[in-house]
Amino acid sequence: MTGYPAALILTLAVELPVYLAALRVMRAARAPVVFALATGVNLVTHPLVWWTLGVAAEFREGYEIVLLPVEIAAWLTEAALLGALLGAPRRPLLHAALAANAASFLAGLVAAGLT
Repeated sequence: MTGYPAALILTLAVELPVYLAALRVMRAARAPVVFALATGVNLVTHPLVWWTLGVAAEFREGYEIVLLPVEIAAWLTEAALLGALLGAPRRPLLHAALAANAASFLAGLVAAGLT
């Protein structure tokens, strides 16, 4: 499997356990709720990140220019959405979303290097 479906599956495979661990430590939600929320926020951010990076890749050096701002936007959006849905403290959610997004970003780099 390649392309968008593979990227989404990889993202969820990496981010869901990170969110589960972080949110369970925070006692913010039970496991099924965490999986549903983490999947939901990724279904909001992932298509937008994928599309934006795809458009940017069409332009010379476009991908490299937008990569960091797009990843930061995804991180902050996921933290904000989780905060709104859970009513949990913002700082721990910022940390959880940063860890989840950094892990999936690194996994994507590894996967891209192996293909």
